[in-house]
Amino acid sequence: MTVRVATVAFEGIEARNVDVQVQISTGKILFMIVGLPDKAVGESRERVRAALTASGLALPLKRITINLAPADMPKEGSHFDLPIALALMAAIGAIPSDALDDYCVLGELALDGSITPVAGVLPAAIAANQRNLGLICPEACGPEAAWASADLDILAPQSLIQLANHFKGTQLMARPQPAIRQAVVNLPDMADIRGQESARRVLEITAAGGHNLLMNGPPGAGKSMLATRLPSILPPLLPKELLDVSMIHSVAGTLAGGSLTDRRPFRAPHHSASMPALVGGGLRAKPGEASLAHHGILFLDELPEFQPQVLDSLRQPLESGEIIIARANHRIAYPARFQLIAAMNPCRCGLANEPGFACKRAPNDKCMAFYQSRLSGPLLDRIDLHIEVPAVSAHDLMGAEQAEASAQVAQRVIKARERQKHRFERLERPDITTNAACPPPLLEQIAVLDSASTALMQQAADQFRLSARSYHRSLKVARTIADLDGSQTIKRLHLAEALSYRHDKQDRAIRD
Repeated sequence: MTVRVATVAFEGIEARNVDVQVQISTGKILFMIVGLPDKAVGESRERVRAALTASGLALPLKRITINLAPADMPKEGSHFDLPIALALMAAIGAIPSDALDDYCVLGELALDGSITPVAGVLPAAIAANQRNLGLICPEACGPEAAWASADLDILAPQSLIQLANHFKGTQLMARPQPAIRQAVVNLPDMADIRGQESARRVLEITAAGGHNLLMNGPPGAGKSMLATRLPSILPPLLPKELLDVSMIHSVAGTLAGGSLTDRRPFRAPHHSASMPALVGGGLRAKPGEASLAHHGILFLDELPEFQPQVLDSLRQPLESGEIIIARANHRIAYPARFQLIAAMNPCRCGLANEPGFACKRAPNDKCMAFYQSRLSGPLLDRIDLHIEVPAVSAHDLMGAEQAEASAQVAQRVIKARERQKHRFERLERPDITTNAACPPPLLEQIAVLDSASTALMQQAADQFRLSARSYHRSLKVARTIADLDGSQTIKRLHLAEALSYRHDKQDRAIRD
């Protein structure tokens, strides 16, 4: 007799159906797992054997064959332990043979028979709900699975014994409830910033339109301080965004306690990060920092200190909002629609633009050019806003008045985002929520220039040699500035401010 149990294998954030088939037959004593298992799946033999023994069950001294179908799909991870164990229990009569027919199962087993948490429970729960199945998962992952659907039948046992007792009717388990992570109430506030009015303005534009930002300035000017306060003025995640973000973090195993939050992600990897760490990959093609920052912020401090090849790997996701990880036997796609916020010094010394400073390594201009050459032109072209953040003196700090708090700035940002959301809904594109994500064909409908603005854009395009990408991104920023101003049309003033933030203008000024 063959016993079948449904489970899943993960390709990115997609849960693919896998059928665990167990057959116990006469012949040489053997416990074999087939179906392209990786080392973690192959080692489940010993975990399953020990967990069953700890639960008072013994495997028969026969030939045991476990097939993970489809056989040509690679199987990775420890979450196959529980479906294999339950299929064996059904095969030897420890639980009713039909008890698992309506469930999808995943979980890792400890040697004492307890069930430990695994990654990817939320995508698995959504896939099970689409197949009209229930879900059996570890107790710690139950609150995460409960978000998939209010009608989903979920069993979240602590151990194999508890699950067996539930099927026998002696210890019924209650359905877990969705868990919500407590909101962070002590986020760094914009009121802490003294001076830097221009930078505060740009930060508000960045938040309102979902734009990318590069801050250039000497050490101690407050670039990192500004970046860490950006989350405090961003609107909460929309329901669909919350689900997308949570699925990525579920696959990565970073959902604390299975609880979800509507706070946008903020990821700040160190400049020593490798390419797989930043864009994803590795042995099991896990999501990288760029995907973990989906619908949130990827903050790269000391930008030129990153390896150039690592930075250039962000060029494609900055355009498409997706990262493709290609391997010889499979291809995985992770969403990566993030805001790139970067900070850098003008040179390795950091003070090349300071009056009276002379670099000991080389002339200031040469030192700046060498340091900034680590950043490729195509990458800089994908950053919407470029600003200089000057140093603030101690005298300015002592004499500065109380700055506007994040709560007030956030209200303007939320209103601007609502205007964008309603505009795209009217154009039958509800999947777009920010100006930064607007495709060029649609941009012609939302960013119409009047005669004065058109003349200014033509002049800027000729003078600064704007690329097609620079032209479109300037229009997007101008549209955001107009939204903050509550204007239905883009005026010359809005476009002039947007053009002032382009790196093309700054590079041309240096050349001239």
